[in-house]
Amino acid sequence: MTTSNAEHGLMQVGDEVRVVPDNLEATEAWNGPLFDVWMEFREILTGGVRGHGERALALEPPREGDRVLDIGCGLGDTTVGLAQLVGPSGHAHGVDVAERMIHTAITEATETGILNVSFATCDVESARFADTFDYAFSRMGTMFFARPVTALRNVREALTPGGRLTMVVWRRKLDNEFLHHAERVVAEHLDEPEEYDAPRCGPGPFSMANADTVTDVLTAAGYENIRLARVDLPYKIGNDLEQAVAMNMAIGPAAEILRLWGNRAADLKPRIQADLRTALADYVTSEGAVFASSSTWTVTATAQR
Repeated sequence: MTTSNAEHGLMQVGDEVRVVPDNLEATEAWNGPLFDVWMEFREILTGGVRGHGERALALEPPREGDRVLDIGCGLGDTTVGLAQLVGPSGHAHGVDVAERMIHTAITEATETGILNVSFATCDVESARFADTFDYAFSRMGTMFFARPVTALRNVREALTPGGRLTMVVWRRKLDNEFLHHAERVVAEHLDEPEEYDAPRCGPGPFSMANADTVTDVLTAAGYENIRLARVDLPYKIGNDLEQAVAMNMAIGPAAEILRLWGNRAADLKPRIQADLRTALADYVTSEGAVFASSSTWTVTATAQR
């Protein structure tokens, strides 16, 4: 593949990334404040979704020797895992719109010594991939596209005829109560502000929660054999109650409202923290860690021949 590097397998492709206007705000968020939050709570956030990704890959894994595209790869742990699955005769290429994510992914993947992996900063909605892929994967990376049909059509055009797509997306809020509960707590204190300076994260984590919506998007993007499998798993949202409260105030639907209000909500934050502490106390286990149920779709499809 032209994306690989003969010496160490890692590179950032292209010096200039074209981000479509509708994704500029989300790019600013994920490359800025949300990157910082993700690094702060990385162990919890990555650990919580890891099981959902593993279930998806068990259901529809890449084959040995496959060329794999990892969409919204973030810090690259999924890309490295895919590279290991396809073996040295295959290759995994991770893309993400957040440059800081990609820089971290390159640094950390280099330390693994794995050669069949590469990364690029890329807005999939504007991308025209020079390479072709046998398999595309995404763990929570397709829900933030402003125009998902366009983005997933670009992925489909990069797949070989009959190439496979596997993606993990959140199901509805009611089935991910730890996020929805926190959102309801914040809503008792604050509505979404009409004016704000902080960047939004895009359509949000639940934009593909509806099975019919996902099916319609993929059909319009040129996929067939579309299937959705529900996966329910426990999600650790904190090593203790204080961490669970802090995480929900830093990332997710509740946190986005707080971020949009910024310093204007400073006086309310102690009350919100107290209410969140009460709400999340129901999820504390006897060992002190905080676990709640989580639910995703594993979505599989093939590129039309």
